Amino acid sequence: MESLIQLDLTDLTWALGLMAVAIGISLWQRLGLAATLAIATGRTVLQLLVVGYFLAVVFTWKNPWAVLLVLALMLAIAVTVARNRIGSQIPQLWLILWGSFLSSTAITLTYVNLLVIRPSLWYDPQYLIPLAGIVLGNVMTASAIAGERLVSTVQSSRLEIETHLCLGATPQQAIAHYRQAAIKAGLIPTINSMMVVGVVTLPGIITGQMLSGVSPLDASLYQMLIMFMLAFATLITTLLVTQGLCRQFFNQAAQLVGP
Repeated sequence: MESLIQLDLTDLTWALGLMAVAIGISLWQRLGLAATLAIATGRTVLQLLVVGYFLAVVFTWKNPWAVLLVLALMLAIAVTVARNRIGSQIPQLWLILWGSFLSSTAITLTYVNLLVIRPSLWYDPQYLIPLAGIVLGNVMTASAIAGERLVSTVQSSRLEIETHLCLGATPQQAIAHYRQAAIKAGLIPTINSMMVVGVVTLPGIITGQMLSGVSPLDASLYQMLIMFMLAFATLITTLLVTQGLCRQFFNQAAQLVGP
């Protein structure tokens, strides 16, 4: 297997030529995307360079506190993005998301570290940070989809829910159908990815590993692990998030008060 071809600044400049052409096409077609593409390109370069240099230090240092700090920052960003997507006016939404993300990610990574990868150091940043980033990115998207679907559905179905309550249903029974639909919606992207992985698409992980010189079979095995991690973590997260949201929709007298 050939070693990885290293990219330098000259190669990066040529790569930026792709974005220059894209911006030129946007201007030519008057799409109004030139400024957005330019900003996105600049942010991509800046953010990835900063992250690359920072993680290089963390990987070399291998300090557990530094690794935990990186994970905490990633968790905080994921929670903030999901909270803004679902609705910042919902009481205790921050705590619901924080607890759900932390629980699902910790359970998933602990299982994988102890039973599958078994690194010599439990906090080895080479494994822990990339895997945590993949999991958090996906649970963030899944919880945002599920939470937004649940909130919007409950808002548009207040009469039906209140009717069920008047007929003697508990809050959990009155909202169970909407919660199940929201969970399914949150899992759709992950399930769809599992259905077509390796057939229609080659995910970034397997592609990146093959580019770095890993054999296609080994890269495929790692991709299997990741897909199973994501399916488990997104299911746990959407269950916890929707359960927490449902509790915020009713008061102690079992009356619908939100969202």
